[in-house]
Amino acid sequence: MRKTRTTSTAPAPLLGPRALNRATLDRQLLLSRSALSVRAAVEHLLGLQAQNVKPPYFALAARLDGFAPEQLSALMADREAVRIVTMRSTIHTHTADDCLTLRPLVQPARDRELTTFRKGLQGVDLDRLAALARDLVEAEPRTMNQLRETLSAEWPDADPQALAIAARCKLPLVQVTPRGLWGRSGQVVLTTAEHWLGRPAEPAPAPEAVALRYLAAFGPASVKDMQTWSGLTRLREAFERLRPRLVTFRDENGVELFDLPDAPRPDPDTPAPPRFLPEFDNLLLSHADRARVVPPEHHGRSWQGNQAYRTLLVDGFLAGVWKLEADALVVEPFTPLGRQRQQEVTAEGERLLKAIYGETASYDIRFGTVLR
Repeated sequence: MRKTRTTSTAPAPLLGPRALNRATLDRQLLLSRSALSVRAAVEHLLGLQAQNVKPPYFALAARLDGFAPEQLSALMADREAVRIVTMRSTIHTHTADDCLTLRPLVQPARDRELTTFRKGLQGVDLDRLAALARDLVEAEPRTMNQLRETLSAEWPDADPQALAIAARCKLPLVQVTPRGLWGRSGQVVLTTAEHWLGRPAEPAPAPEAVALRYLAAFGPASVKDMQTWSGLTRLREAFERLRPRLVTFRDENGVELFDLPDAPRPDPDTPAPPRFLPEFDNLLLSHADRARVVPPEHHGRSWQGNQAYRTLLVDGFLAGVWKLEADALVVEPFTPLGRQRQQEVTAEGERLLKAIYGETASYDIRFGTVLR
């Protein structure tokens, strides 16, 4: 009797938290500072979280060798980089090219966001609202308050705030300079990306193309990880189409992780220098499972209510928070650092201050109460 040969599929290789940590830090330009230009770095990282004005500058100071704030500010002044609502319905700083493609990619999420405000938008023709809002902001950049006032005159029974948010969801509205420039101030004034950049939006890229870029900047990663980063849903099919071009792993929970075959996956014991990150840094927001950066015992400690703290990485993982006071950079670790770690954190703090404020920076570096 002929025996039937059975075959078994070996499980995908396991990547523990340290292996994932080192791989992600490398791709996030945080394992060692990169020589990339500011423009190339912003493009590689698929944008920088920019809920506030300063975070993109601190994010690049932690990642780039020789960074100076004027470099990013010049890109924005020259309209080669812009601030716009994209991933997760939050403001990001993108290159002009990515602004014109990534915003169309996440438009379904912006459309879905509108359902939250449907009660305040009853009787509102959203296509007509978009056309009217476009005419307004392209005739002259407008504040959200100005949009509310004008749109409320057209739809007096609607909720004014919902009307303005609908305009922001339906249109790719960028914040015009001087908002976002280093050392400058300015309220949020909006116009369309097409008007500001002088060219039309591009068709939304295929999800597969963006998935490859996401893995290059944030991988190895699961389908849910990319969905968390982008705010999009139903990306499984895109990863399945890519499967022949990718390699797969699994994390400690058995979740399948996809990756680019030739992407760096450093040894888990590779040294990771301390890094000072801004509030809302994408490193902490772009995965469904944040254990690769946030140890379980520190889960939730970088936030209080709706307020995010500036965070400190030690040995690649979240280890504390920090703030700038009038004359000092104050570090508040979650556990005692020890003398050597404290010296390393101090040296990194000095590098940060020099990059952001130049040789004349007169800040002390102090260690505050260990936060528990």
